Amino acid sequence: MQRITPDTVADLFDVATTRRIEQAAAQALPAHTLMERAGLAAARLAMAIAPHARTVWVACGPGNNGGDGFEAAARLRLRGFAPVVTFVGDEGRLPPDARASLQRARDAGVEFAPHPPAAHDLAIDALLGIGATRPPEGAMAEWLARMHAAPAPTLSIDVPSGLDAETGVLRHRAGGPADGSPSPRHCLSLLTLKPGLFTAQGRDACGSIWFDDLGCGGAAGAPAARLAGAPAVRPRPHASHKGSYGDVAVIGGAPGMAGAALLAATAALHAGAGRVYAGLLDPAAAPLAALQPELMLRDAASLDLSRTVAVCGCGGGTAVRAVLPRVLATAAALVLDADALNAIATDGHLQAQLQARASRGRPTVMTPHPLEAARLLACTAQEVQADRLRAARELAARFGAVVVLKGSGTVIAEAGAPPVVNLTGNARLATAGTGDVLAGMIGAGLASGRSAFDAAREAVWRHGHAADVWPAGAPALTAGALGRRGAS
Repeated sequence: MQRITPDTVADLFDVATTRRIEQAAAQALPAHTLMERAGLAAARLAMAIAPHARTVWVACGPGNNGGDGFEAAARLRLRGFAPVVTFVGDEGRLPPDARASLQRARDAGVEFAPHPPAAHDLAIDALLGIGATRPPEGAMAEWLARMHAAPAPTLSIDVPSGLDAETGVLRHRAGGPADGSPSPRHCLSLLTLKPGLFTAQGRDACGSIWFDDLGCGGAAGAPAARLAGAPAVRPRPHASHKGSYGDVAVIGGAPGMAGAALLAATAALHAGAGRVYAGLLDPAAAPLAALQPELMLRDAASLDLSRTVAVCGCGGGTAVRAVLPRVLATAAALVLDADALNAIATDGHLQAQLQARASRGRPTVMTPHPLEAARLLACTAQEVQADRLRAARELAARFGAVVVLKGSGTVIAEAGAPPVVNLTGNARLATAGTGDVLAGMIGAGLASGRSAFDAAREAVWRHGHAADVWPAGAPALTAGALGRRGAS
């Protein structure tokens, strides 16, 4: 069994591929073996989570996920715990393996009850598995609400009930204890890891994620996405100089928004760019740039972008539209953020220029949040969030760029390859300016010679990691502080 961390490298599989892997494994093993292994793995993790628990409430559904719960209850009973099983479904319609595990639980002396226990030390959610397509209703919904309102930890088998295994969309309100504190949550993913555990509402619904391949070894089949893990540390050679690490030109900072461009430029400096130019669109903001003496202030129109990485759009307002045609046509490499994306979304000529960059071998990284992605795709932010991997892939294919779709479980996508889901970051990043910092960090990676995909992936990981290691008792994480730590 493996605990999934931000450093984990792993493939993620959709439901159809997982089903094929499951069927192949079941055919190669004696009957009931996979469910026995799943129940044992769940019981072992339950004992590790709550070793001193007495009452363990196991809520079982009408399919094989419920069978895993029956099996786990039997194992826990044989080890001295007091599991109480509540079952919603028709025993006569259970799949054969689940029916066998139900009998094993009865033979082990497990208590079956029509209602949840008055109190419990651990809850096991075995109600709905990866095939569920509708929100939990009736008793299931009531039981899930009760689990999440209790202070005791919850362990979900395979996926939290109601969570779409592919998209991370949660089909019910997860809730929490009455005092507002989050109840501890854990999820044991079986046989394969699923993309929905790591993006959209998945991370909050799952809490700590664990994985057991049930002794089936490496999964076969094309992954839907990947966890790429931490980037490698690359020490700088002694025989190097500022020219070895490239030039970044940040173009943005319209009147009243100079701070966004300066945040991006500062982040590029601290992420290791050799030289950083600030091409502010508001000439009156020049004194602000003087506060960061390492930055070289330039008029945006005078910048030679042919050998430079341009980071365009941070605080650009409507003024950025006028400079975008030249930026798209001439930048050697390009990061498009914020107002640059909004301008491109409403202008077919700019879209054609962006698409033409790929045919000329000019790398581009786009860094939309869900609403910006929706504008580019001519849909709603809700539609983007309903399938984040699909939205990122579609943007990458349409514009020939690497796409960083920001949010919980940021998705990094490029055409022709499985997207990567990033596991670093937390709600400390939900503050103004952190996206500008990320754009600057990606620009520094491009300037150092990284490919567009690697520059984006590595910067996203480090950006989130800086928030993860921010001391709990320290002042709030501001974008300025993040930019100075984002390369750590």
